[in-house]
Amino acid sequence: MNARARGFTLIETLVVIGIIALLTGMIMPAFNMVKRESYNTNCLSNLRQNFTAWQSYQTMNKGILPMCEFLPVVTPEGIEGGLPNLLSKFLPMDSRSWICPADDDTESTDTGTSYTYLPGLIRFSPQVQFEVLQVLLNLPSTTSERQREVVRLQTESKLVVRLFENDSKGLFPILLDSADRHPGTRVPRNGVYLDGSTRAIKVEQTVVAD
Repeated sequence: MNARARGFTLIETLVVIGIIALLTGMIMPAFNMVKRESYNTNCLSNLRQNFTAWQSYQTMNKGILPMCEFLPVVTPEGIEGGLPNLLSKFLPMDSRSWICPADDDTESTDTGTSYTYLPGLIRFSPQVQFEVLQVLLNLPSTTSERQREVVRLQTESKLVVRLFENDSKGLFPILLDSADRHPGTRVPRNGVYLDGSTRAIKVEQTVVAD
C-alpha cells in the first residue's frame, strides 16, 4: 500500500515563511544599493551628454559661455529661459539627459531639468554685475540695445570663465544636481566641470541650490 503524501505542518510553514522573510531582508538593501548606483551612473552620463551640448554652443560662439538663468521658469506660455532652452539646437529640450533618473520631483519635470546651471547664478553676483556695469557705462552713446546686450553677455561670460579657470581646487561644477538625489553615495549630488569631468561634488563645497 502506497504511503499517503504528507503536507506541510503549520510549524514547517512558519519556518519557511520566516526564512523567506529573512532572505528578503538581506536581499532588498543590496538591491536598493545597486539601484542607487545605477541611478548615480546614469546621472553622470546625463551630465556628460549635457556638457557636450554646452561645449558645442561655446565652440559655435567663439568661446562665449552660454549665459542664461540657472533654472528654467515655468510661465502660462510655457517654459522660458534656462540651459535646456538655450542649447536646444544642440540637444533637444525633451532629451532624457536633462532629468536625473533618481529625480521624482514634479517641479523638475515641469521645468524640464534636474540640474542647476551654476554660471547662471554666478553671473548675477555683485562682483560680476559691478564689472559689467563699468563696461556698459563706457560704451558710446550710439550703441544700440542689441549691441549692449551682446557686450553684456560677452562680459559676463569672460568674468565667469575667469572664476572657473582660477578654481584650482575644482570646487565649482558647470552643471550639478539641483537637490540631494543620490543617498548612499559619498556625496548626494553630482556635477560636470569645466574640463568635462563628472564626479560627486566635493564635501567642502557649498551647494548653491535646493
